[in-house]
Amino acid sequence: MESVTRIKVRYAETDQMGVVHHAVYAVYLEAARVDFLERAGLPYHRVEARGVFFPVVELGLTFRAPARFGEEVEVRTRLAELSSRALLFRYRVEREGVLLAEGFTRHLCQVGGRAARIPEDLYRALSVLHLR
Repeated sequence: MESVTRIKVRYAETDQMGVVHHAVYAVYLEAARVDFLERAGLPYHRVEARGVFFPVVELGLTFRAPARFGEEVEVRTRLAELSSRALLFRYRVEREGVLLAEGFTRHLCQVGGRAARIPEDLYRALSVLHLR
């Protein structure tokens, strides 16, 4: 499964050169990841309400072209890897079909503040998303 999240670039997200600051992309990826899970029927706030968390343990981004204030970007998100304890999402940030950035986030499952196996029902639901 791939989801597409549209984000309008706000003025506060740009730097002195008028382009989206590199740190903002982490926020865009988070918004897209939460949207992906919501669309898949796994709202992240409900996952957290169960005491299951997926903190980011690794983030990688490659920048290809700038995004600017007022533009709309699309973040394409997919669950690329799934193991018993971790997830890896891949992203493509585009503007009208032009690749602006691509990257990934790796997440470790935590329950009670400690690394843990992904609960079986959640793992099954994620497996279906991973295979699509």
